[in-house]
Amino acid sequence: MPRLLAKDTHDQTPFARQLRQAGNPAEKLLWSKLRRRQFFGLKFRKQVPIGPYVVDFLCAQKGIVVEIDGDSHHETGRQEKDEKRDAYLAQRNLTVMRIGHRETLQNVDGVLENIRLLLGLEYT
Repeated sequence: MPRLLAKDTHDQTPFARQLRQAGNPAEKLLWSKLRRRQFFGLKFRKQVPIGPYVVDFLCAQKGIVVEIDGDSHHETGRQEKDEKRDAYLAQRNLTVMRIGHRETLQNVDGVLENIRLLLGLEYT
C-alpha cells in the first residue's frame, strides 16, 4: 500500500490545521460521532493531508475517506475536480464516501449507518 501521509503531503499540513480549527456545522456534528474511537472502535482522523488534498475524515485502518460536500460541489467544474481527487485517492487504495452537508445535519444517524454498511460492520 502506498504511503498516505508524511512525504506525500505537498505541504498541506498548515492548511489542514486551519481546517481542523474552523470546520463547518456538519463536519463538527459528524466528528462528534467519529472521534475517540466511538464508532465501532475505529480511529478516524479529521482534515488529513493526502498528497495535494486535505480530506475531511480518514479511517486509515479501513482505507475509507468520508467527504462532506456542501452546495459548492454542485457548481460547474466542481464535479470534475471531485472526480480527479477521488481518482487520486483511489490510486492510494482509499474508498471515498461523499455525503451532503444538509443530509449530515438532518440525519447524522443515517449517515453513520451508511458508513457502517460501507465498511461491512456488524452490531455486536
